[in-house]
Amino acid sequence: MSDDAPARRFLDAAIGLLERVRDEEGEAVAAAGKLVADTVVDGGRLFAFGAGHSSLAAQDLVYRAGGLALMNLLAVPGVVGVDVTPATLGSALERVDGLASAVLDTSPLRSGDLLIVVSLSGRNALPVEMAAHARELGVRVIGVTSVAYATETESRHSSGTFLKDHCDLVLDSKIAVGDAELTHDAVPAPFAPASTVVTSALLQAVMATAAASLADRGVEPPLLRSGNVDGGLDWNDRVMREYGDRIFHTR
Repeated sequence: MSDDAPARRFLDAAIGLLERVRDEEGEAVAAAGKLVADTVVDGGRLFAFGAGHSSLAAQDLVYRAGGLALMNLLAVPGVVGVDVTPATLGSALERVDGLASAVLDTSPLRSGDLLIVVSLSGRNALPVEMAAHARELGVRVIGVTSVAYATETESRHSSGTFLKDHCDLVLDSKIAVGDAELTHDAVPAPFAPASTVVTSALLQAVMATAAASLADRGVEPPLLRSGNVDGGLDWNDRVMREYGDRIFHTR
């Protein structure tokens, strides 16, 4: 096996997943982009949530050059990425009933807002309850998950349901259960996860659709520019002032 063979195999696998998402999730992406644009036009606010590594894709949408300034991270202490010690505590918190409702009830979310919930497995209590309770509050929910988990694993929520069962729209990342694309005869476990690559690309496709949808309606999309290009900071200051009441990551 050549030195670059594992890298090529992983990249080919990731490309294959991206092609599946492009070909099979196009209608869902278009609908999600329209829902984001509808929320902006209607005066709603945009939020994204993910736990553990699923939080990486949610964070990728927030305060991002080329992204919508209105996107805010809904943070749950102890589960945003792997910044908690021990890291296993974050995984344990995902299985705690009631945590999501407590977070939502003390958050700025209100009826008419939009929440993107990212969870690869969609089986733990936190994402399931986050989506279900958000909808009870009148918040529209887009779920980003691997639908395969709902048929190949059991829910860890008391309702027996998955994230996909509590969303206005579902985007399927197509990631196989276990999130590992490669195997090797001398390696006892599969390796090389691709969920972050695919999920981030899927969500950026939604944001691109939303920006174009707004423009098609004659609305200038509230996009951020890179602060490292001339005029970028002045541009961003204008957008932040204009939409300040709907942006929470500057406070």
